[in-house]
Amino acid sequence: MKIQERTGAGAGRSAAPAQPSVGDRLPSPPRERKPALAALAVLLILVGALGATMLVLRAGDRVEAIQLTADVKAGESITEDNIKSVMVNDDSGAHFVAWSQRAGLMKLQAKSTLYKGTVVVGEMFADKSAVEEGKVTVGVSLKEGQYPKGLDSGDNVAVYRVGNKAAGGGDQDGASGSAGAANSLLVERAVVEDATASSGDSFSGTNLPVTLTVDAEDAAALTQAASAGEVAVVLIPGN
Repeated sequence: MKIQERTGAGAGRSAAPAQPSVGDRLPSPPRERKPALAALAVLLILVGALGATMLVLRAGDRVEAIQLTADVKAGESITEDNIKSVMVNDDSGAHFVAWSQRAGLMKLQAKSTLYKGTVVVGEMFADKSAVEEGKVTVGVSLKEGQYPKGLDSGDNVAVYRVGNKAAGGGDQDGASGSAGAANSLLVERAVVEDATASSGDSFSGTNLPVTLTVDAEDAAALTQAASAGEVAVVLIPGN
């Protein structure tokens, strides 16, 4: 009896339907690959990285330039007292003068008035004039007899006004005549910068063009007399 029961039980279990195992699930369909989108994503990443790099490089592309801390008039030069260092971007195309070049810039003069806060660029300055402060150069044309023979650059001369205006007062009393003679001296001391006639200049005849450096306060009277052809120069001690 017991043997039959066990056999029957075993037969019952064998007759039961088998459950499907986990590993027997149906495979999912393969995902569709999109290489174009992947390439676009990589490209966007590279462009973003490149843009960030350029921003960093531009931010670091700065130079130490010169900025004015006070006004500089035309003809004046900068000094250590009227400049300071400032950082500027070097991508504007302006010719900023580097702070390290300030010593060379001090040897130049401003072409026009520059104002406080200006960042200096090279075009604002030019070579200094050879004329000292308070001096001017005046050109005169001298006839024979109005200049000594051998007049040359570097000579020291006195400048007189000659002609009717210088001799005015001849019909007045002696005192007035003496005053007129004394007033004929235009410049007590002038320096000859140049006294060379142009080669082949036949139009001016025997006139000698002379460039004189004089005090600025004497320029007006000298220019007026020179325009009338009433200027004569004489050599004075000191040559």
